[in-house]
Amino acid sequence: MSDFDPANFANVGPKEFAQLVKSTPDDKLAEIMSGDLRGKILSEVFNRMPSLFRADRAGSTNAVIHWNITGRPDGGTDTYEIVIENGTCTVSETPTRDPKLSLTMGPVEFLKIVSGGGNPVMMFMTGKLKAKGDLGLAANIANLFDIPKA
Repeated sequence: MSDFDPANFANVGPKEFAQLVKSTPDDKLAEIMSGDLRGKILSEVFNRMPSLFRADRAGSTNAVIHWNITGRPDGGTDTYEIVIENGTCTVSETPTRDPKLSLTMGPVEFLKIVSGGGNPVMMFMTGKLKAKGDLGLAANIANLFDIPKA
């Protein structure tokens, strides 16, 4: 399965997803993420986050994180809210709380980060990832989730 087929996305495990993102050219990822399937892909990725959350590594972390994914077909941005508190992780497509950290990136960078195929520090240094707020938390996000490596 080397072809990125969003129609089968719900049946793809995290490791397979990571491999798909890694093996799909950036322009193809950009094309998919600027089409009708963008919402389905984003929802699927964010809906999986609570199951990939590592409560054992969170300790006393309590944080609200906004993920802003730019490049929506209408020119807008999709924002998802992740709340980490009391050893749990919840996700909402409708942000209601002030974030401790706000991350903004394009759709291709987002897919690479959540699939373990991109280096968030390098993306930040080159301006492809913008972080506002608690940069210590930003540096620790990867440790809070079981991100598959392709």
